[in-house]
Amino acid sequence: MARKIADEPSEDVVANARKDSAVKRSPFGRFTLFIRQVVNELKKVVTPTRKELVSYTLVVLVFVVIMMALVGGLDWVFSLAVNYIFGDGDLIT
Repeated sequence: MARKIADEPSEDVVANARKDSAVKRSPFGRFTLFIRQVVNELKKVVTPTRKELVSYTLVVLVFVVIMMALVGGLDWVFSLAVNYIFGDGDLIT
């Protein structure tokens, strides 16, 4: 995803951050600063559209199905190998 100019901090934001870090705050002041920063970050969050959400969900589901098939196949192959080594010696059970 391309960065936007709005993502880059401006000089006054950097200056305010330096000023805030230089000031020693009480625990309550640090907590309120934390909450204020959290709210400011949450304002930057962009929610996906319905089309994007469906697309992302389908990608995740397809990936999970592929991984389940891969792990299931490996499990089956290893169980055949273990059964052949420790079992009765038949490859087909």
